[in-house]
Amino acid sequence: MESVVSGVGVLDKAMHLLDVVEYSQPVSFLDLVEAVGFPKTTVHRLVAALEMHGFLRRDDSGRLVTGSRFATASLSQLATPIMARLTRATGESTQLFVRRGQLRLCIVSIESPAELRTAVPVGTMFPIDKGSGGKVLLGSDQVLDRGWAQSAGERSPGVASVSAPVYEGSVVVAALCLSGPIERLGTEPGLRYAKKVVAAAKEIQRAAAARY
Repeated sequence: MESVVSGVGVLDKAMHLLDVVEYSQPVSFLDLVEAVGFPKTTVHRLVAALEMHGFLRRDDSGRLVTGSRFATASLSQLATPIMARLTRATGESTQLFVRRGQLRLCIVSIESPAELRTAVPVGTMFPIDKGSGGKVLLGSDQVLDRGWAQSAGERSPGVASVSAPVYEGSVVVAALCLSGPIERLGTEPGLRYAKKVVAAAKEIQRAAAARY
C-alpha cells in the first residue's frame, strides 16, 4: 500500500500503519511489520501508542483492528436519543465514556432536569480507576460477568453512579453511565437502576451493530 508523505516522519509512519490495519484487518503484529516495512521495535512503539489513544485495539485472537476512536462520532449519534430516554425515565444524568489510555473520555452527556444533578461536559476526562464507568472500561471478569458496576462517592464526594458496558463483538468499546447525588441514588445505585442502564447499553449496542 502506497503511503502519503507529509514530511512529519512519526506521523507519516503512524498513518501508514493505520492504513494497513484499516484495509487488512484483522492483522497480526508480525504481518503488520512485514506489510509496513518498519523495524519491529518501531512498529511495537507505534502500536502501543495507537492502542493507548484508541486508534487500534486487539480482537479476541490478539490481532490488530481499528479502535473505538474511529467509531466515536457515529456511536455518539446513535447513543444520544437512547440516553435521552433513559434520563427522562429515571430523572438522572447519563454519560457515555470511552477509554483513552489510563483515562476515560465523556463523548455524550445528557443532564438531569433536576436542580441538584451531576453535570459532566462532553470532553471531560476522568481517571479510569475511579467510578463505575472506569470499572466497566477496565473490564474485570467480576464486573463483566455481572454486567454492570456501581460506585458511591468514589470519584467525587456525594456522587453515585451505575454503569454498563457497550460491546462490539466481545470487546467493550464504551461505558454507559447513570449518575446523580447519593442522597437520591443511595450507596447501592445498582439495586435501583442497573436493569435500566444495562437495557439501554444493549440498545446502543444493537443500534451500532445494525448500522454496520
